[in-house]
Amino acid sequence: MNDTAPDPLRPPPLASLSDAPPSAPDWFKHALADAPERSFIDAAGARIETLTWGERSKPGLLFLHGNGAHADWWSFIAPFFSSEYRCTALSWSGMGGSDRRERYSFDIFVQEAMIVAEATGLFEGPAKPVFIGHSFGGFPILETAARYGERLGGVITIDTPIFSAERRRERREKGAPWEMRPHKIYPTLEAALHRFRLVPAQPCEHLFIADFIARTSLAQVRTSEGSGWSWRFDPYLWRDYEWEDPAPALSAPKCPLAILLGERSTLMREDDIARMRGLPPPGTPIIAIPEAYHHVLIDQPLALVAALRTLLAGWRSSSQGSGVNTPMNRGLA
Repeated sequence: MNDTAPDPLRPPPLASLSDAPPSAPDWFKHALADAPERSFIDAAGARIETLTWGERSKPGLLFLHGNGAHADWWSFIAPFFSSEYRCTALSWSGMGGSDRRERYSFDIFVQEAMIVAEATGLFEGPAKPVFIGHSFGGFPILETAARYGERLGGVITIDTPIFSAERRRERREKGAPWEMRPHKIYPTLEAALHRFRLVPAQPCEHLFIADFIARTSLAQVRTSEGSGWSWRFDPYLWRDYEWEDPAPALSAPKCPLAILLGERSTLMREDDIARMRGLPPPGTPIIAIPEAYHHVLIDQPLALVAALRTLLAGWRSSSQGSGVNTPMNRGLA
């Protein structure tokens, strides 16, 4: 999300709503009622916002959000797993309630994932933990699988874009998804909510989820003129960041790997997907979630839960922790 001028062809999803949150179904209310334990964990010199559910003695799951998001994107997903798993969600440094850094790097994000997983007990259960990452969150876990995969039960990416070097250059030439400038400060919470939008732009049917995510993406700030509301992520996060090519890590995970895609996502083109399909080890499940765009957690949350449960059950019952990919549940993107 950002606060630049919205696409006139796709207005911000909450712009037409009144000040009250939209009505939500019971499953969503029950999930949020299973509130996490909130804490901060020191990782490489920064305090990392951390949410946990479930008992430490159970198998571990680490949930990792995408660019500009935060740990609460998983607050209506993780509770579906907390009776069987020890679940952790973190906010990357520079996002959510985590500290900002002078400079961010790929290695820093890999460290954050491993340090938070260790500190929250994900390695204390009877099975090796599984790391799950949406969008940008998939990049550090692919590298974690390549470096430390012997310690993991598996990694799952959710619509993580895998581009060739040529496509990365093409996207850079078109510019960043938001300008690197200070965030706007809105006089009221409602004014800020009405500016929230998804990047990349897409339809949004579940406004109750968008409203929850938008509210948890904002913080009240003090100004010389009083108080206002602004986005919680660091607008300069990517200023000096050097992007890594994910292809080598995708090709050589040292643990089971699965790839979930939004069937309607426009983030990757058909040629990007075709290239990506040839990179992972043979037998890697590649599953498209029907009717989901890039923000699968918002578009098809219950279908995502079902897909994750199926993958986790298959790994636990077959080669859990062996580092060998299995062909079960192989899907077509």
